[in-house]
Amino acid sequence: MEDLRIGVIGLGLRAALARYAHQPGQGSVVAALCDSDPAVLKSQAGRFDGAFLTEDHHRLLDRPDLDAVIVVTPDDTHERVAIDCLEAGKAVYLEKPLAITVEGCDNILRAARRTGTRLYVGHNMRHMGVVRLMRDIIQRGVIGEPKTIWVRHFVSYGGDYYFKDWHADRTRTTGLLLQKAAHDLDVIHWLAGGYTTRVNALGDLMLYGDLPRREPDTPRPEGWLREYDWPPASRGDLNHVIDVEDVSVMNMRLDNGVIAAYQQCHFTPDYVRNYTVIGTEGRLENFGDGPGDTVKVWNTGPSGYRNDGDIAYRVPDATGSHGGADTNIMREFCGFVRDGGVTDTSPVAARMSVAAGYMATMSLRDGGMPYDVPAIDPELAAYFDRGQLEP
Repeated sequence: MEDLRIGVIGLGLRAALARYAHQPGQGSVVAALCDSDPAVLKSQAGRFDGAFLTEDHHRLLDRPDLDAVIVVTPDDTHERVAIDCLEAGKAVYLEKPLAITVEGCDNILRAARRTGTRLYVGHNMRHMGVVRLMRDIIQRGVIGEPKTIWVRHFVSYGGDYYFKDWHADRTRTTGLLLQKAAHDLDVIHWLAGGYTTRVNALGDLMLYGDLPRREPDTPRPEGWLREYDWPPASRGDLNHVIDVEDVSVMNMRLDNGVIAAYQQCHFTPDYVRNYTVIGTEGRLENFGDGPGDTVKVWNTGPSGYRNDGDIAYRVPDATGSHGGADTNIMREFCGFVRDGGVTDTSPVAARMSVAAGYMATMSLRDGGMPYDVPAIDPELAAYFDRGQLEP
């Protein structure tokens, strides 16, 4: 089996994915790199011997020897770069979110269908052990039929990761209910077996709006990835534009009747996601999301609170970043490029998570007014449900 030859566009924080795709002699090799910053491009080149280097993604796409492209550029470039890749006939891995507007998502999906080029969206939480464990528990009927899902997202390093660069600018992200929450909204949909149809939300820029900012075109401070500031109000060197919310609360009604809630805060002392799923015959809750952590189930009662629950499931061991999810998602992507077929991730599901987050952001900026989530074109959805094949 010859190695797939893969190009990478964008060498920022998520460029680590390229290392999981670079498996010479084992199925795939990174053969080309692109970044608009020549210093970043040079620093990454040593990881991939002989890779073609360019600052212009069109030059990368012109190479006939590439089978696929991993796109990990900033969110506001996803639509343009992904469509360029699809029109060049290169299978695409597109890091979440699919785009920063519903229209942008639909434009990408239509381009994939029009060109017949394979599109894969990197919602890696579907490959996290804790998420797959929760889904398996639900599908086996351990808590009956799921009726409501609650997610709390505590983001301890939010001020460093999301308010010191372009993430804080709504023209680049729409907002963190889309950019940061897209993973969790996708998981809610996957666990519930449905998509959000109506949302309302509240949120505010409560803490980071008044802290010291850098001048435009000034780079982030050295060591920002290793030396987090605490307490949150002591943070400085923030992005020159900050107009996204650092606290948000979102309510959802899904097309199958499930009601869900998502809450996000960017100035907590600890980082953790907490899922609760309540069904007709019990509830489950995750306690951590790494190897050795647990998902507990309560399915007898009624009673007072019982800390041990009725069943405790151990999150499976894994290696690699994001609980092994990045390794697994690259493996699935390479298999999809080579063989096609239906995958655990879904471009339609990626679009629906963006749509839910986008409309929730519109709601919170409109005083909590409920908004309907635009439906996807049924024919377009059917194309992707068939594994990106025409009938």
